[in-house]
Amino acid sequence: MGSVSTGLSKVEVKLKWDPSVWNEPPHHLDIIATAYSSEDPYGQPVYVVHFDSRSPDGTINMSRHSQTGQGFGYVEVMTLELDRLASSFARVVVGVAIHQSDHPKTFGDLTNAGVVVLEGYKELLKDDFARVAGSTATTVAEFSKDDSGRWEFHEMIRGFDSDPLVFTAEMGNAQRP
Repeated sequence: MGSVSTGLSKVEVKLKWDPSVWNEPPHHLDIIATAYSSEDPYGQPVYVVHFDSRSPDGTINMSRHSQTGQGFGYVEVMTLELDRLASSFARVVVGVAIHQSDHPKTFGDLTNAGVVVLEGYKELLKDDFARVAGSTATTVAEFSKDDSGRWEFHEMIRGFDSDPLVFTAEMGNAQRP
């Protein structure tokens, strides 16, 4: 008997970075996910998930959040249960944004920063943000349905120079290179 592949089901996006030095404001990064409908997969998101929020149906949520980067390893984690998303969704884009304070910060200003995307123990993406060192936000991954309705992963590292609020409106307009 052959197996039937349903595509991706449950995915985790994990983020790490070193805390700022003692006399500087904390580095505060956030994982952000935007979900798009089948009718308008590159338009406005149906909803946005970030710290202190989750999707209305609970399929995308933050299980760990850090405002400083303090801790061991990956200090912020978002879980996406793609196989449970309503059939009306065709696309989810995940990104990372740096909160801006008095002194603008880019990924190049951070040390030991990185993101990993996992399905179970399988690593789909690991990146250190070197390609977007001059940016304040970046898309990381796109999850989209193929013609048979299976969820697929696409790496989508693309830098932006916007604050987290503006980034949530821009990030879904990005198409894979």
